[in-house]
Amino acid sequence: MTGGRALVARMDNVGDVLLAGPCVRAVAAHSESVTLLAGPRGRAGAELLPGVDRVVTWCAPWIDPEPPAVTPSDIGGIVERVRALEVDRALILTSFHQSPLPLALLLRMAGVGWIGAISEDYPGSLLDLRHRVSGDPPEVERALSLATAAGYSLPPGDDGKLAVREPLPDTRSLTGGPGYVVVHPAASVPARQPSELRSAAIVTALTRAGHRVVVTGSPADRELTAAVAGSHALDLGGETTMPELAAVLRHAIVVVAPNTGPAHLAAAVGTPVVSLFAPVVPAARWQPYGVPVAVLGDQHAACRDSRARICPVAGHPCLESITPDQVVQAAEELSADRHAGLRKGGVS
Repeated sequence: MTGGRALVARMDNVGDVLLAGPCVRAVAAHSESVTLLAGPRGRAGAELLPGVDRVVTWCAPWIDPEPPAVTPSDIGGIVERVRALEVDRALILTSFHQSPLPLALLLRMAGVGWIGAISEDYPGSLLDLRHRVSGDPPEVERALSLATAAGYSLPPGDDGKLAVREPLPDTRSLTGGPGYVVVHPAASVPARQPSELRSAAIVTALTRAGHRVVVTGSPADRELTAAVAGSHALDLGGETTMPELAAVLRHAIVVVAPNTGPAHLAAAVGTPVVSLFAPVVPAARWQPYGVPVAVLGDQHAACRDSRARICPVAGHPCLESITPDQVVQAAEELSADRHAGLRKGGVS
């Protein structure tokens, strides 16, 4: 039985949280309120999701790549924070290689009466719904299948695609008018991003093909974005909040990015993506969802499915084999209809 106060947990990065959006909306359609429990790396994405009433942040030591020490005070603290929410039901969202059971234990300790999760491991009394997923669906559909199994369905008219809270800020003072190409060169781990030289060559090729290019990145990416933008493009590295970045991406005709949160943010605002995808994780699961996408990169490279954080193959051939001309061609093919829509005064 649905209803009451719900908690949805997704403890990873911004992109992972954005991919949970349709699941969150399904839960919200049948609940009094929804709390999203997120890791610190995903909070900015959580704050953009429609259907979320409250965001609680906690760093799970079995999830975060730089995990904190496990201490009684930290564990006790999150148990008490969840207890204070008086949650009736919880769904724990995880990637295929993660276990929901540590968090399920903490939620049980916090008094959550009903918990559902996808789990291959025997959950004992930790889960009320042990959901299993066959095949290799996109992460969005995997998470949404858990909501469906728990009795939550998307409301009428919801297409199940990614989405963000509206309205987004006006960013024309940063970018000028719409119709540019965004290049986002960074990813959360080195194995998933092209080299600085390759990204700079892509920007140069796009500008030579007549495109206005905007380079985006976080404050930590400023040195990279400056080098990639050079004298050819507008460098917005470190200059945008997450809602501002969403607006910048919305008004692009296409976004060029590796497998990273902003690629999923582009999908959430309806912009096509040229995905420079390193096959350390499967593209079928993790490529941008619900928008036109061109996946570039050798998907059969030796690093395939390794989940490596640092490329294990000399020269990073899966991404360095992508030529700037390939990117230009893919961008122009994807943006043809988008560009036509922008010329009519709207965003397709």
